[in-house]
Amino acid sequence: MSRFALAPGWWRRRTGYQVWPRSFCDFDGDGIGDLPGIVSKLDHLADLGVGFIWLSPVYDSPMADMGYDISDYRAIWPPFGTMADMDRLIGEAAVRDMGVVMDLVVNHTSDRHPWFLEARTDRTAPRRDWYVWRDPAPDGGPPDDRQSYFGGPGWRLAPETGQYYLALFTPAQPDLNWECAAMRAAVWDMMRWWLDRGVAGFRMDVIDHIGKDVDAGLIENGPRLHDHLREMHREVLAGRNVLTVGEAWSAEPADAVPYTGRDRGELDMLFQFRHVTEGWDPVQGKWRPRPHDPAALRRVLYSWQRATAEDGWTALFLGNHDLPRMVSRYGDPVAHRVRSAKALTLALHGLRGTPFVYQGDEFGMVNGRFDRIEEFRDVETLTHHRLAMEAGMAEAEFIAGANTNGRDTGRTPVQWTDGPGAGFTNGTPWIGLTPANAHISAEADAADANGLIAFHRRLIVLRRDMAILTDGRFAAHAEDHTSVWIYERRLGGERLLIAANLTGTEAQLDMPPDATIAGRPLLWTVAPRDRLEGTVTLAPWEAVAIHALD
Repeated sequence: MSRFALAPGWWRRRTGYQVWPRSFCDFDGDGIGDLPGIVSKLDHLADLGVGFIWLSPVYDSPMADMGYDISDYRAIWPPFGTMADMDRLIGEAAVRDMGVVMDLVVNHTSDRHPWFLEARTDRTAPRRDWYVWRDPAPDGGPPDDRQSYFGGPGWRLAPETGQYYLALFTPAQPDLNWECAAMRAAVWDMMRWWLDRGVAGFRMDVIDHIGKDVDAGLIENGPRLHDHLREMHREVLAGRNVLTVGEAWSAEPADAVPYTGRDRGELDMLFQFRHVTEGWDPVQGKWRPRPHDPAALRRVLYSWQRATAEDGWTALFLGNHDLPRMVSRYGDPVAHRVRSAKALTLALHGLRGTPFVYQGDEFGMVNGRFDRIEEFRDVETLTHHRLAMEAGMAEAEFIAGANTNGRDTGRTPVQWTDGPGAGFTNGTPWIGLTPANAHISAEADAADANGLIAFHRRLIVLRRDMAILTDGRFAAHAEDHTSVWIYERRLGGERLLIAANLTGTEAQLDMPPDATIAGRPLLWTVAPRDRLEGTVTLAPWEAVAIHALD
């Protein structure tokens, strides 16, 4: 089997691509994407220039949370394929100079995992301590009033022993006890097993939860988090040239170096979400989103640029399987779909860090839309809908919020063609296709020399070829402007300046003297510009990158 191997730090100049398998490509016609379907699209990814694939969970699972409830870490969910299919994906990707990064989900397992099935039978079971148990409160109810992220109590009763187990997501996802050394050793062994099969690393799901101190109420960024990550590095990752990226919804800029500093022996990069939660209502959260504010988005992302200026690294993204489509949330999916997607992509990819493209964003897919709660499939949306109705929220308001920020909006099948089943399947898709996407497809965009695929390809090549995008220092300009981003990267005698109007209205600004530039236009969304000086007017969603030598 071919293996993916590069020099240390290979991921710094590469662009990642997230595949959410259920909706990527259905090879066998059952309406569910699968591993052979992914293999069939590897040439598309190679042509795009993708450096590695982040593969969302394909492990065996009861699918209470779309595969994030794992019942066997060393088996494939049958509708996705077989282990032979997985090995073929790893090998075929390597032939095309791409690695496959697995999703590591070890904050919790499925309640059908053999570990938990044994643990719940008896208080003296050998694996009892592999999970988090507490006695009932004096009234026989849960130990405390902790709520789960997906709605409802965070503790669930196991009647076999009369104790409650912690389940911070769904009741079918019991939390592992990371204070148990035997459990950690089993996780290390599983990780080594996958690395020996040739995977290029791990994206680590809610990794900021593994150091939790439940009794102290410290769930995210708990006291033992970094101890566990350093042990993981020592026991599994040291000496292997693989990528590790942690998902940490709690992370602040000050956490960048503790997680990813060059001498920390922990992770290579971090997915942080402050730019996402900035757009949520303080009380109702994602279900009552705030209007998009490009200045707020800029403020958060720039803060991470500054936090990693000397050390550490970050992942750059605007969309993934948990989020709405990038162009629907931050751009204009109707009047300026292509232009706004280009502007957002350029503004993001020019920053210091490793960019990630979510499947379908490379040709501008927009949010799925659902009119009735019965059309949604995500457990988080369905549970919160029930709770919202019980609390008196209007049905129409909840549906509107779910169509803006719910997870199903970005999970509709990838539209490869404008034919039947959108080229995704010749069967009945597991979730409805997106009517607004009917005219949008990878095939149509690829035929356009000025399309989004060509734009992404050019950006990805620039990141591979231009050291300034990897190593250049970041400097921001005109940070008081409400809609325009202007920043530059500097390396030696080189300058790369990016200016982007991230709104649908014309924007005017006076170029700061230290930002004025004349040079070679590299990319643009409206027309090439070889200089930015004096008073500049940027058209709606106009963005440009100019390269100059001092």
